[in-house]
Amino acid sequence: MIVGCPKEIKNHEYRVGLTPGSVREYVAHGHTVIIETGAGLGIGADDAAYMSAGAKIVASAADVFAKADMVVKVKEPQPSEWVQLKEGQILYTYLHLAPDAEQTKGLVESGVTAVAYETVTDERGGLPLLAPMSEVAGRLSIQAGATALQKANGGLGKLLGGVPGVGPGKVVVIGGGVVGLHAAKMAVGLGADVTILDRSLPRLRQLDDIFAGRVHTRYSSIEALESEVFSADMVVGAVLIPGAAAPKLVTRDMLTGMKKGSVIVDVAIDQGGCFETSHATTHSDPTFVVNDVVHYCVANMPGAVPVTSAHALNNATLVHGLALADRGLSAIAEDVHLRNGLNVHKGRITNKAVAEALGYDLLAADAALKAA
Repeated sequence: MIVGCPKEIKNHEYRVGLTPGSVREYVAHGHTVIIETGAGLGIGADDAAYMSAGAKIVASAADVFAKADMVVKVKEPQPSEWVQLKEGQILYTYLHLAPDAEQTKGLVESGVTAVAYETVTDERGGLPLLAPMSEVAGRLSIQAGATALQKANGGLGKLLGGVPGVGPGKVVVIGGGVVGLHAAKMAVGLGADVTILDRSLPRLRQLDDIFAGRVHTRYSSIEALESEVFSADMVVGAVLIPGAAAPKLVTRDMLTGMKKGSVIVDVAIDQGGCFETSHATTHSDPTFVVNDVVHYCVANMPGAVPVTSAHALNNATLVHGLALADRGLSAIAEDVHLRNGLNVHKGRITNKAVAEALGYDLLAADAALKAA
């Protein structure tokens, strides 16, 4: 199979779908790998590094999309990219389709087979290809939020860790999953007063054990959510419903009860965001203010630390990527976890959450593959 990797073109996206180390693995499996020139510069990997790994360098993304049987990316295809996809081709990347009707329409019309990192599962019910970027985003959320809290950046001017004689900032994390756990770790490390809200009592018990009293945990009722958000200096939105649009847990009206200059970091923005006032921003213009509350809603947060995140992502995606390259559609048909990653196939939506969010008729993945 010809496996292709174009350079990412989303705003300030420096990650790359294939590192030179991953290229060596594909080549060792007998595949041809083509890389757009300059694709790896954001992680310090030049064309020579890819050629040493066995890749062929092509002049443009158009060459990748025209020649590759499987396209491996990081972020969802942009309009100039999805129009180049075609039936019989496999797209392997993050998609986040539920809040993105335009992209979904483009992929449906292309006829491509699109496997989304964020909905591939494992035997424990986890999301192994989403987890590494959730870890990165969770940790970055505190760095980004702490910067936004600075007065010159529009925040209320509070140091998260405080100093002797002056209390720390209060961080509220909505959602106790991978993002929430890693956000809390970073916030605790800085000395902040941290509360985690979640609706799973077993998960809250796990978090109590993990942090051994260093964080507060609360069941996420409406009353608890309002109480914590109103008293917070920073609120991190870390809620995930796999494949579906994020629920809007903090409403526009609730912002009027928040502190002036407090900060919202919406890590769920890839799935539409869990704050009603959120909209996606970029690394070049990361924040905006609504009702005197600073919103940080960058949709590709891990792109800010591409060396860490690209390698972490490749570590997670390589096994399934090799399976797709080795066996094509048979790999999806034979592996329920990879099949859960199939979102679009030959013009049909094969993911239930995406179909429900956007009003498409669902064709189950196994049925779609059989029909093909």
